[in-house]
Amino acid sequence: METSYLPPMTNPSTFISTNTQACSGFRSSDLYSNGLFSAKIKLPSDYTAGIVVAFYTSNGDIFEKTHDELDFEFLGNIRGKRWRFQTNLYGNGSTSRGREERYYLWFDPSREFHRYSILWTTNKIIFYIDDVPIREIIRTEAMGGDYPAKPMSLYATIWDASTWATSGGKYKVNYKYAPFVTQFTDLVLHGCAMDPIEEAVAPICTEKNQQLETTTPRQQMAMRKFRQKYMYYSYCYDTWRYPIPPPECVIDQSLRQRFKESGRLKFDDKHRRHSKKRSQGSSVRNYGRQDDD
Repeated sequence: METSYLPPMTNPSTFISTNTQACSGFRSSDLYSNGLFSAKIKLPSDYTAGIVVAFYTSNGDIFEKTHDELDFEFLGNIRGKRWRFQTNLYGNGSTSRGREERYYLWFDPSREFHRYSILWTTNKIIFYIDDVPIREIIRTEAMGGDYPAKPMSLYATIWDASTWATSGGKYKVNYKYAPFVTQFTDLVLHGCAMDPIEEAVAPICTEKNQQLETTTPRQQMAMRKFRQKYMYYSYCYDTWRYPIPPPECVIDQSLRQRFKESGRLKFDDKHRRHSKKRSQGSSVRNYGRQDDD
């Protein structure tokens, strides 16, 4: 993704917030067949356990049982802990075959804006944070309908996910910290708007997508470093769920040896730093369980 290729954006900031169990958000007025969807986002500050902020594409309002979806989901946070988030994709209603990955952020997303982007083409999906690609899915014939293919809208939502988001639901939303406000700016919808029942992608869209889906060697190295340092769960290494990895998985042997059969890290840096300090051992083990679904 070359930043210079993006159209200049002058739209004002948009806020979404919640102070009850109701969801709020926004949706693009059009559906797009492939494209680049991007925004600078600043997440709620202070104690946000149980609050999920999602930035995603979907067509679930039209295709309820066969919807496609591409997600960034930020999983709430306990003050002083590292923020966690996940990416996921569904194609043709394949919700029983989740393809989620979970990661730590290397910065505090509530302190300043960072750009989050989803690039979706007929051949490839790339998730970006700022200019760093963090995940790449290359379409294979074996994926079949599991690869998102129908036109989608862009959404942003904030909602109470106390039952699962933070520590597998251990930490709930505390509304004394409400309202929980997320700010969006510099929104980019760089794709071809089209009717949801159309199947053909316009040639000009395909040409632009091919320009965008190329990553430089520097970006490929940055993605590898990110995944080695910050990814703590991947469905590709979860042999309990998938004894045979899904067809799009590219197994990195240097990463594979770091993960358990559950797809979770065998250990993390924080656990290693404090493993000899009994006074902190309990909190470290609890923190590790924040992965739990």
